[in-house]
Amino acid sequence: MSCIYSSSISSFSAFSTSLRSRSPSTSNSKPRIYCALGGTVAEPKIISAADPLLLSAVRGEDVERPPVWLMRQAGRSYQIICEKYPTFRERSENVDLVVEISLQPWKVFKPDGVILFSDILTPLSGMNIPFDIIKGKGPVIFDPLRTAADVEKVREFVPEDSVPYVGEALRILRKEVDNAAAVLGFVGAPFTLASYVVEGGSSKHFSQIKRLAFSQPKVLHALLQKFTTSMAKYIQYQADKGAQAVQIFDSWATELSPVDFEEFSLPYLKRIVDTVKQTHPNLPIILYASGSGGLLERLPLTGVDVVSLDWTVDMAEGRRRLGTDVAVQGNIDPGVLFGSKEFITNRINDTVRKAGKGKHILNLGHGIVVGTPEENVAHFFEVARGIRY
Repeated sequence: MSCIYSSSISSFSAFSTSLRSRSPSTSNSKPRIYCALGGTVAEPKIISAADPLLLSAVRGEDVERPPVWLMRQAGRSYQIICEKYPTFRERSENVDLVVEISLQPWKVFKPDGVILFSDILTPLSGMNIPFDIIKGKGPVIFDPLRTAADVEKVREFVPEDSVPYVGEALRILRKEVDNAAAVLGFVGAPFTLASYVVEGGSSKHFSQIKRLAFSQPKVLHALLQKFTTSMAKYIQYQADKGAQAVQIFDSWATELSPVDFEEFSLPYLKRIVDTVKQTHPNLPIILYASGSGGLLERLPLTGVDVVSLDWTVDMAEGRRRLGTDVAVQGNIDPGVLFGSKEFITNRINDTVRKAGKGKHILNLGHGIVVGTPEENVAHFFEVARGIRY
């Protein structure tokens, strides 16, 4: 997911970042901003805090507004970089480019989260699973894993050896952003990664992974365990290098029935969280699984700190179903950003009102869609930063 680019969803989207003059701070006027919980507020005040707002909100501390960031927050400059460096891996495995692309939205929109530009499949090469991400086609696994012998060849991931550029990029991002925003890392969940390497890439019906699950479950469990051990190490590595929160993408887990989710996804997610919490007990872990309405009550059982909802779940209903112990992220339909500014404002306010005060990260329910009007993205952030509980 780029910036997030994640191959678990569609390819990196772009919109122009030429809006240098849209921030309220560059205007002499001080518009009244309607608060999500009613009433109006004056121009937003600057808060000085030791920790980023996002971390305080996740911990349930008293914050004056929900933190905000967007999945796939990118800009026109990314397209310029794509022209010079045409392959995704070329861009995502170069420290300077990773830092530059990750910082683009931070410099323009000042979100409360700055996420590493990378992909959930990045660790595969270090696990002896050759792959590429091809423009117009997406991820391609050159030798899909279908047998016990294939799984036996998979190596445990050692981030320090395989992806040192990720660690260096996170170190630089943390220095550049300081604590003005939270630096976010991310990984793919075991079942989602397994789906890619068994299917050979993206899939519509997931017939190969389900064939393996239901005819040779021991083989799939062996593969899932290797991904579990490796992704726990990868999260720990990212945290050690500067990530202040990490999001796990289990994009394809919702292709499973609830009973199969409990066998092939839930226990492995829980093992990752348990392992990471032993060494990094204060690291917030976010879980995103698109289309998770049918699995919602099961997601907090993983032990994550935040569950990210997509827009198919009503935020108030999602809050009730998840309970009060877990924070929530989301969940505005990305298509809302094609609406009028008034429409966008109303949806933001409605979402924040339904989420309630605290333990909420404002975000979309998925990544930004290609062709989203740039001025609407700027408006989204402007309204979000002006909200006061």
